[in-house]
Amino acid sequence: MTTTAQVNAVLRTPPAAPAAAAAYFSASLAFHADVSDVASALAADGDPGFVVLDSRSTASWDQGHVPGAVHLPTALIAEQAEQLLDRAVPVVTYCWGPGCNGATRAALALAELGYQVKEMLGGFEYWVREGFAYETWEGPAAKGADPLTAPVDAEDCGC
Repeated sequence: MTTTAQVNAVLRTPPAAPAAAAAYFSASLAFHADVSDVASALAADGDPGFVVLDSRSTASWDQGHVPGAVHLPTALIAEQAEQLLDRAVPVVTYCWGPGCNGATRAALALAELGYQVKEMLGGFEYWVREGFAYETWEGPAAKGADPLTAPVDAEDCGC
């Protein structure tokens, strides 16, 4: 028999009820998009229905960015968003990677201005690690997929 003291750290706090879990995960998908889905939508023929926004500094942008992204550092969103973005088009923000909350701050700033917004999970780090092409101040670049983050011999991860 297992006592409460013997329950592992994972189950010490029991899982949410299925209805609560469904509501939480559904909401999460309304706020987040993953790198692979963003890349797939951008690579498809036609308008993906959203714009990608890089919220990092100019030096970071020059080091590498998603092709076709709009560059708008978070600190400039309040004064420049209206000149660069259409309120009718959803925005997907990104910053460096999962250790950075810059994309979250940018998404908040845009939402407060009335834009529909999602955050790209993994940021630029996972864009590159998953093997997607990017641009630098010197021109186009790409690296092979990191086998710890993306399938090496498949179109997608199947998730």
